[in-house]
Amino acid sequence: MRGAHVAATAAAALLVLAAPPGPRPLGSAAAQSLGPQGFAAEALPAPVLPSAAPAAPAAPPADGLDALGRAGRGIDRSAPVTFTADEVEYDHERGVVTARGRVEAWQGERILRADEFTYDRNTGVATASGNVQLLEPDGQVLFADRVELSNEFRDGVLEGLRGLLAGNARVAATGARRTSGTLFDLARVVYSACEPCATDPLAPPIWQLRARVATLDQQARQVRYRDASLMLAGVPVLYTPYFAHPDGTAPRQSGFLTPYVGLTRFLGAFAELPYYWAIDESQDLTLTPILSTRQVPNLGAEYRRRFNFGEIEARGSIGYLREGTALDESGFGWHLFSRGLFALDENWRAGFDFNRASGENYLRAFRYGVRRYLPSSAYTEGFWGAGGYARFDLRGYQSLRPTDDSGVIPYVLPNLYADWWSGRDPLGGYLTLDTWNFAIRRESGTSTRRLAARARYELPYIDSLGSVWTFRSQLDTLAWWWDDLDRAPNFAIGGGGGSEARANLRLALDWRLPLVRPAGEWGSQLVEPRVQLVTGPNVGGSYRLLPNEDSLDFEFSDANLFDLNRFTGRDRQEGGTRVDAALRGAWYFPNGGLVEGLVGRSFRLVQDANFDPGSGLEDRSSDWVGRVRLSPVPWFELIGRARLDKDTGQRNMTDITGVLNIGPTSFSAGYLYTVPSPGLQPQRTREEIALGVNARIGEYWRVGVFGRYDIDINRPVLYAASVAYEDECLLVEGRFVRNYAEDPATQRLYPSNTLLLLRIGLKTVADFGFRAI
Repeated sequence: MRGAHVAATAAAALLVLAAPPGPRPLGSAAAQSLGPQGFAAEALPAPVLPSAAPAAPAAPPADGLDALGRAGRGIDRSAPVTFTADEVEYDHERGVVTARGRVEAWQGERILRADEFTYDRNTGVATASGNVQLLEPDGQVLFADRVELSNEFRDGVLEGLRGLLAGNARVAATGARRTSGTLFDLARVVYSACEPCATDPLAPPIWQLRARVATLDQQARQVRYRDASLMLAGVPVLYTPYFAHPDGTAPRQSGFLTPYVGLTRFLGAFAELPYYWAIDESQDLTLTPILSTRQVPNLGAEYRRRFNFGEIEARGSIGYLREGTALDESGFGWHLFSRGLFALDENWRAGFDFNRASGENYLRAFRYGVRRYLPSSAYTEGFWGAGGYARFDLRGYQSLRPTDDSGVIPYVLPNLYADWWSGRDPLGGYLTLDTWNFAIRRESGTSTRRLAARARYELPYIDSLGSVWTFRSQLDTLAWWWDDLDRAPNFAIGGGGGSEARANLRLALDWRLPLVRPAGEWGSQLVEPRVQLVTGPNVGGSYRLLPNEDSLDFEFSDANLFDLNRFTGRDRQEGGTRVDAALRGAWYFPNGGLVEGLVGRSFRLVQDANFDPGSGLEDRSSDWVGRVRLSPVPWFELIGRARLDKDTGQRNMTDITGVLNIGPTSFSAGYLYTVPSPGLQPQRTREEIALGVNARIGEYWRVGVFGRYDIDINRPVLYAASVAYEDECLLVEGRFVRNYAEDPATQRLYPSNTLLLLRIGLKTVADFGFRAI
């Protein structure tokens, strides 16, 4: 129904352009100019468009009724009005100025055209008639049969209004009237953003909005409708005797938002009725009551505020879960998710994230997001130059599942990280310094404090044969203090508390020789052998007696084959002397495609007991690692990574992903196989396949399906399907997702594992949604 806005656009534009003329030389095809005071001494003051408020900040393109609310805003009314016509005459006795024949008037980028334009200086009535057109700076084009303005141009009547608005929307009304300069009434309004049917332009559009009367109140910045209805293909599907919404001229305005309805196994049928309160220019509040058939009403709220130096945001709710629902939980529930970010100066900023909830089932039931744990933090961080960074933070975690042992969930009080990069030195190398320190406290288990610093230097050199030599060095210094070692899950063996300090130096010389065959008819080829010698003191298995807070998740692959310390963190250090070797080959095709592969492994002089069995690095010689990338044509790509046992060739990890594009259809497939990792749950082999298809059918339809299946336990993990129709004015989308995620403690599926979503969007007007889980 936003189409009614254009009435005021037309009326306002005419007011701006219809500056009262005075005595001027007359003639044929005259070009006249009107200054801000009109014609000479006898002229009336130039009309000023009434405005309820100053110009609003930048807003989306005017669509429908929003165009009216912005009418005249931002126009420089002090600019001269210029017009041309085939003939202009002035009747001194009657005080009437008349312009006829291809009349065109413009002020700035706004243009008015008509067959005839008259202005009666005695009555103050201006009239434009005959193919009246108004061209707006934003691309809108408005048409009327006749326009009459009076009462110092504060009142006006338009007959036979039609409009082509921004966004290709269209509006029509039998008539429009403006009263007191701020009220605009349109009669028999029709609005749609749909293109007319190419074969039958008179056929009803896919959707259109109709109203017996639409009124824009510029002072209240509101649009009100009487007897409004939504029609699909000419059939009325929704009717309301009265409806009102903000006119779009204000960036924010209080009022009810689009309601949301759905159906879930926990709520039954439900409806969300959000109300938006624009408190002032810098803060707002949205209250969202949830009414359902199975639960008592729930109230959600979202508060936002912006400052000159930052912003805060908080979302929360309070409610009650009844007994006898699909959840094994009842009683009062609540949640609070909040965050803030503040600039301290040009280099430093600070922020926080505070998240708490009464339980996972409460969040799941009322659709606030299913989470196993909630992180909270407070931090400050600084950036300076091209290579300086520091961060200080405090962290806490809340477990939401009763099966978790909350006593071993840590509080990090505090965590400190800083690094600095020197830039290239005169030799071409660079130095990096960093430090990472933390104190971790647990109610049960181990409390750990750690200080760590790292210095890393790298110097590359290219010799006359094209070989690339790189010297690397890395020095780690660490110190730990811990308590309750015997109860900690992050130690290999028990032993109470204690303290320890260590240092580990790694030196490496990396050599690689890229052998390239120049491009020919079949493209170019690359063969690149690479060998790296790494040495340093042997560390044995003594690190197993120390806390391990940052190196539990470890996977050996081609990505970290040449890392000096292949553990993900610093609580575990790799030592001794080793040689890493790999051979890489690639074929680059003239069409931009390529075939590339790499295979490599590592050999050490002394076994490193810090690596767990099955990691691929527990023996003196490592497993084989490699990757393959096949992309011979732009429409096909396959990437695979693998780790094979050094003795038997048995696979220990395989990860393959492929994408095939055939015209508007895309096929994707994936395969994953991993052996159990000691530091991760669940402790079992994972073997999954994934398949997906996305296709565009014709100009407007698109469909997609996706699924993952766990071969090891012979059950699906996830499958999903979607279908959507989208044209210039309508979006209809449906999605179905079934998730078979399993709680490893209870061996049962999560309760919230199915989603059905339906979305209908009337472009330029509103979106409607339905959700069932």
